[in-house]
Amino acid sequence: MALSNDKMNTFGPVVRADGAVAIFGGPYSNLEATQAFFAEMARLGIASERIICTGDVVAYCADAAATTALVRASGCHVVMGNVEENLAAGAADCGCGFEEGSTCDRLSMAWFAHATAQVSADDRAWMRALPRSIVLEIADHRFAVVHGGVDSINRTIYASTDAAIKEIEIANTGMDGVIGGHCGLPFTQHVGTALWHNSGALGMPANDGTPRVWFSIFRREKDGLTIEHRALHYDHATAAAKMRRAGLPEEYAAALGSGIWASADTLPAAERNAGGIPLRESQMLLTRASPEGNPLQPVWPAPAA
Repeated sequence: MALSNDKMNTFGPVVRADGAVAIFGGPYSNLEATQAFFAEMARLGIASERIICTGDVVAYCADAAATTALVRASGCHVVMGNVEENLAAGAADCGCGFEEGSTCDRLSMAWFAHATAQVSADDRAWMRALPRSIVLEIADHRFAVVHGGVDSINRTIYASTDAAIKEIEIANTGMDGVIGGHCGLPFTQHVGTALWHNSGALGMPANDGTPRVWFSIFRREKDGLTIEHRALHYDHATAAAKMRRAGLPEEYAAALGSGIWASADTLPAAERNAGGIPLRESQMLLTRASPEGNPLQPVWPAPAA
């Protein structure tokens, strides 16, 4: 799909990749998970210039400053998340858009205050300078990488979100699809002839009853583009112990081990009903064939039987 000059100038910077690209979202101040991720990148031979974070480096866990330092030192690409936006602005809350009275709304003040006390003025300046979008060019495809929605940094888009909403968001980019974050749950799906992808979060499990966290890999292939959803094991017990020592909400510390969100009340019915069902790693091939004619069309995770 060709872009007009106006559309091309709206998004950026551009990441052009021939090799594998790793996508990760929501480190959430979870230093142990973030360390495990970069160790895995070193093992896989994926260099920092081919690693993209979809934002919210800081959130629920104990190590806001150390996690920010690690991400910054890695040299990877980072899209601004709503937490970075609000920390940089000196705001009083995270700006996540939680419904008033929800579990997330009730608990967010504690972790946001903890993060506010940890991050430095230099960290805030770095957050303030982060781009709100990145363009990923790989295997003849162009994707807009954003945190939430294309036009709203804290818009929460799930797999169950109406396809018409996703179609409008994708159309506003003029590209082949969107790589988003914010919702914390991994999924890949066709939206018409375009794609919506979310790698899931690195700092919290996927509400699937396991302590694993998720990232994804985009890899150029002879016949198209392979999309891999990968699970990551890490020292979640240490991360949770740090949260408890810091006096952060027990609900989030417990979730690191149980794999079940305390905040399921914020989820749409489809995602809430899928809670506790372990996700399986998956690999899919995206080609230029129509979704109807592509037997490996990316739709993940599959609906529960």
